[in-house]
Amino acid sequence: MLDFSMMGKRIKRRRKELNITQNQFAEMLQISNNHLSTIENGKGHASIELFCKICDTLDVSPDYLLLGQLHPNDVPLNLQNMLQLCNDDLAIIQNLVEFLISRHNKYPSDFM
Repeated sequence: MLDFSMMGKRIKRRRKELNITQNQFAEMLQISNNHLSTIENGKGHASIELFCKICDTLDVSPDYLLLGQLHPNDVPLNLQNMLQLCNDDLAIIQNLVEFLISRHNKYPSDFM
C-alpha cells in the first residue's frame, strides 16, 4: 500500500533541497499551487503524467518518491559528478553518510 503522506513529504523535502518554492514548483508543473499543496500534504494524488513530471523536475526516481528508496543509479547526476572529484576523500564522505544515517535512525523527525 502506498503512503501518500510520506510521498508528499519526500516531494516537499526534495523541492526544498533544490531551493524551489511551492509556487515556483507549481508553475513548473503547470498546476495550481493548491493542487501541489494537497499532493505534498498527502491529501491529493498526482496523475501518472504529473507524477513523471514531478520525478523529472526534482531529478529523482519514481521508487524514491513512492518508497523512499534510492539506488546508486538514481543518485542525482550533479552529486555523482561532485563525488567523482572527491576520490581522495571518499572515506570521509562514507563516514559522514554513515553518521547521517545513524542520526536519521535515532531522530527520524529531524529529517522530515
